Amino acid sequence: MAKHRHTEKHFTASDVVRDLVIGMADGLTVPFALAAGLSGAAVASKVVVVAGVAEIAAGAIAMGLGGYLAARGDADHYDAERRRELREVRELAREEEQEIVQIFGQYGLTREACKPVLEHFHQDHDAWVDFMMRYELGLDKPEPGRALRSALTIGGAYIIGGLVPLTPYMLIDGLQPALRVSVICTLLALALFGAAKSRFTGISMLRGALQTVFVGGLASAAAFMLARWIGGP
Repeated sequence: MAKHRHTEKHFTASDVVRDLVIGMADGLTVPFALAAGLSGAAVASKVVVVAGVAEIAAGAIAMGLGGYLAARGDADHYDAERRRELREVRELAREEEQEIVQIFGQYGLTREACKPVLEHFHQDHDAWVDFMMRYELGLDKPEPGRALRSALTIGGAYIIGGLVPLTPYMLIDGLQPALRVSVICTLLALALFGAAKSRFTGISMLRGALQTVFVGGLASAAAFMLARWIGGP
């Protein structure tokens, strides 16, 4: 009988998806809320476009910078903890051994069963430190260049998302017709984005679409009503 090789397929780009979600979600909702709010205040379409473009530029820079600093901070934290862990392996080997035994003890292994592992780690301190970083501290080594990729991904996704609600104001004369098209385009984009995101989060596509539309629509409606209340007669 022929044997079938078991092949496991796991999604390994969670950081990229997280950055896309952060950038796209904010890009769709914040400029949408701004444009809807200004429309509620009955300003000129040109004002909506200028304010929207300025917000997209500022938002993309701010979000991208935030992503860069967050990823850079994670890398710096990992490096600092690794240096500390390497020093402890060299200077406090007995205590570090006990921590290994405690980690494996959670899976039912005794110190006797851990002896081959301990012996190997004494010969390979880098492997020892890698093990402690992952299973004691729960830290994975950041990918090289992660900070810059995070900044570009978040910022780029923000720009793409932000242009969806703003484009109708660039192409359509009249504030209210542009607003209606902007609402339709943005809600459709939110639904598509939520459905696509659900493929990576494990929920149904319908649920993902409805959740994203609800959050984005609520933000836009709140801004629209607030602007109309403030700028009303």
